Amino acid sequence: MVKTTESESRNLLMRLREAMAGDDAGQARLDKITQLIADSMQSEVCSVYLFRDDETLELCATQGLNVESVHQTRMRIGEGLVGHVARYGKVINTPDAPNAKGFRYMPETGEERFSSFLGVPIQRLGEMLGVLVVQSKEGREFSSDAVYALEVVAMVIAEMTELGAFVGEGAALSPLHQQPVLLRGTIAQEGAVEGHVWLHEPRVVVTNPIADDPHRELERLHEAVEELRVGVDKMLEVTQTGDKEQLQVLEAYRMFANSKGWMRRMEEDIGRGLSAEAAVEKEQSQARARMGQVQDAYLRERLSDLDDLSNRLLRILTGQGSETGAELPEDPVLIARNIGPGELLEYGRNLRGIVLEEGSVGSHAAIIARALAIPLVVHTKRITTEALNGDHIMVDGEQGVVHLRPDDTVVSAFRDKIAMQAKAQERYASIRDKQALTRDGRRVHLLMNAGLMADLPSLENSGAEGVGLFRTELQFLVRNQMPKRSELVALYQRVLDAAGGKRVVFRTLDIGSDKVLPYMKPTDEPNPALGWRAIRVGLDKPGVMRMQLQALIRAANGRPLTVMFPFVAQFEEFRDAKAEVEKTLERERRLGHALPEKLEVGAMLETPSLAFAPQKFFDEVEFLSIGGNDLKQFFFAADRENERVRKRYDTLNVSYLSFIAQIVERCEKSGTPLSFCGEDAGRPIEAVCLAAMGLRVLSMRPASVGPVKSLLMRVDLNDIRKIITDARHRGEQTVRPAVMQYLREL
Repeated sequence: MVKTTESESRNLLMRLREAMAGDDAGQARLDKITQLIADSMQSEVCSVYLFRDDETLELCATQGLNVESVHQTRMRIGEGLVGHVARYGKVINTPDAPNAKGFRYMPETGEERFSSFLGVPIQRLGEMLGVLVVQSKEGREFSSDAVYALEVVAMVIAEMTELGAFVGEGAALSPLHQQPVLLRGTIAQEGAVEGHVWLHEPRVVVTNPIADDPHRELERLHEAVEELRVGVDKMLEVTQTGDKEQLQVLEAYRMFANSKGWMRRMEEDIGRGLSAEAAVEKEQSQARARMGQVQDAYLRERLSDLDDLSNRLLRILTGQGSETGAELPEDPVLIARNIGPGELLEYGRNLRGIVLEEGSVGSHAAIIARALAIPLVVHTKRITTEALNGDHIMVDGEQGVVHLRPDDTVVSAFRDKIAMQAKAQERYASIRDKQALTRDGRRVHLLMNAGLMADLPSLENSGAEGVGLFRTELQFLVRNQMPKRSELVALYQRVLDAAGGKRVVFRTLDIGSDKVLPYMKPTDEPNPALGWRAIRVGLDKPGVMRMQLQALIRAANGRPLTVMFPFVAQFEEFRDAKAEVEKTLERERRLGHALPEKLEVGAMLETPSLAFAPQKFFDEVEFLSIGGNDLKQFFFAADRENERVRKRYDTLNVSYLSFIAQIVERCEKSGTPLSFCGEDAGRPIEAVCLAAMGLRVLSMRPASVGPVKSLLMRVDLNDIRKIITDARHRGEQTVRPAVMQYLREL
């Protein structure tokens, strides 16, 4: 137990609370605070720097520096000692600031007289708000107690900033959560939508950062931690016989909940004058700051566990549960750090759009969003700290841009864009029942991708001619245990019924890499995209493959059935998988079940190696589908989850299109039906180029069928092929500029 006798930091915090309790305006409050801190720290200078924009800090208050420099002195993040504290979120404590690495002299402040410098970050939950600085003429290094005290004060200033205590004139003192904000992320699902924010996990607001009675705050903390521990233990009891991965997470929770170090640090913070809530949030902020700097995936996950546990503890202390009383708006745009597939499915089609602070283009959430045709932007930094429930929001899934609380100009331009898209959809509806015939008379068959029963109505509405890819893994991903065979039979039966006789290509279980079953023991692989996944898992665990094949055969109940194996890298894998099909058919025949009227067994070509398989493979496989998403990343050796490299490589790269043409040629020689499935199939410009290379079957999300068909009907594939050939002869890297010029001239 820490001592809770009067301390300097607690005295300072009490004085701060008195200063902030008055009716002073924001600037006056900040001025008082700098005076109090300078006096308490026995330093000649105390200054508060706050961000005026993402890259610029502004001196907002000072005691000891030239008063004329307030709101005039600005610096870029990383510039000078203050900028270094802001960039790296770390304390700088030096007795000789002018000679310290990174020091920058600001003549208007008059700070050349001061040798000692102590700067601490003002941050809240990992979000950098500014820097708190004390300086003195005497060349001394501030004690660890002084550093700690200043960190506690900085944390309170962060809370007060969040609560709007320092609102004043100028950008740096503008109220939070009221200004228009433009945030950029990564496109995970196209579409443009307007709506209002719905926070998946409403932010906990700490309204009492300073303790009235430290003894009572310690009691509150201990009571809340005990409630937390009991809750984790109960969850563990329920999970003991089930989900191993969830069990590991809960074990990590229990470890943190019983951590003496975690508890001791929070007790010390309370002893310094913080409330129980503020002590928890101070620890959480530091954990989030570390999380942003840790590269090791395991350590990041553990810090994420601690972050989640802190949220649970804060909700217990504040009584601010996930049920805030707010009503889901009519046009909700979901905001979350991350979200699982099961939780997302619970929201269903009610959502207009989704914006995630983390996530990935290949995550479970992205798969569900595509299936539900909900625009999704991921990797949108700061969205969970910037957005409030009910905020007006516009999500541009075409550009990966989010407009939060947009101004009238943005609203007008965005609504014009949505209106243009609506007109385009009307035009696409008028050609829904027409064939995709190019000007030179080539027929291109357009199919749709699906993974949920909710997708199937789009088969008729979109004008798709069939389902070129039904992702069977979604039913496995959204559960906490393996689905029963009877459940799969019923589902696949409903899919075939809804298709109304149109061809449905069922892709067998494609798990691994970024699609990990919650009830499957995780594998520690350095590069899971190249690891144990898809067909490799199926062949190593034949029981699961047989169960799924049995379900598909029984669901067909005598009707035609099409099955496709994912991620086949060599002939032997396909041959072994085909043998499992034959065994399953024979077993079903012996059991007296009706066999499919016609059974087609194909493979996805997602690895370059399969394009060079022996001719016997092309003779035996009944159809092939190019899995464009994976093939492209392996062809260019560029991880599609890595923004640094993903955008460097274009689908319309001459080398890639030449490779596609080679695959088309091999399939034509052997008479093997070939299709292309992936995001690029649904992008009109890419689609016409793929068709020009000889692909006559394209499978895409339902919303893309209309735009792709519209463009195909306007082009001559001979012209496109000539443009590609000419670009290749000229030695150009990509044909995109030449194709775009041709389309503009149409």
